[in-house]
Amino acid sequence: MVLKTFKSDIEIIRERDPAARGIVEIFLCYPGFQSIVIHRFTHKLWQLKIPLIPRLLSHLNRLATGIEIHPGAKIGKRVFIDHGMGVVIGETAEIGNNCLLYQGVTLGGTGKSHGKRHPTLMENVVVGAGAKVLGSITVGSNTRIGAGSVVVRNVEGNSTVVGVPGRVVHQSGVKVNPLAHSALPDAEANVIRNLMDRIDALENEILKLQKILQSIASSDSIDISKLGDSQNLKDKEIFEFLGDD
Repeated sequence: MVLKTFKSDIEIIRERDPAARGIVEIFLCYPGFQSIVIHRFTHKLWQLKIPLIPRLLSHLNRLATGIEIHPGAKIGKRVFIDHGMGVVIGETAEIGNNCLLYQGVTLGGTGKSHGKRHPTLMENVVVGAGAKVLGSITVGSNTRIGAGSVVVRNVEGNSTVVGVPGRVVHQSGVKVNPLAHSALPDAEANVIRNLMDRIDALENEILKLQKILQSIASSDSIDISKLGDSQNLKDKEIFEFLGDD
């Protein structure tokens, strides 16, 4: 069982990292792999309720790899922490099979309450560099979280999350390479473009009104067709970005 898990941890690295050239290189030069191997041992000690030693080993793990994983965290098979420097995984965090985490990711807690206070990642979740997933929330299977996003709410499966705070952008029916970060939609840019178009439309309306006032001042007849219909700011794109709240 241990050997199978060890083998699967190597396989996922060779599958997802084109720079991986051999098992020896992965074993010696991949801190993400090293940290998970050490964590699997410390987690066993944690389950046996051995005091202090698991925490001490996890601290040494952080010093050696730059990755901090609490011994209480549950990590599934074929999990790859790419580069890994600055990754923090809390005590009650759970990571499903085939997940991919990049450097600077935090699976953290909120508040000082006891019990489940860290996130749960289901299978095939990709968390981009510097992203923060906080609180006792669940991120559904096959979800991708963009770099730098901050996720504080539950996320349904097969979703893409971007922004601060994280907003869900669905890509139904589109198969996306988990390594293709450039394919992530830019919700903020879309909303900014939308607002720029609105400003342009409003400026045109103001010009029309100015012409009408000039016509009134010169006692000319008013052409009602010059009055344009106002646009509704509550369009779908802005609602998706701002959320229901």
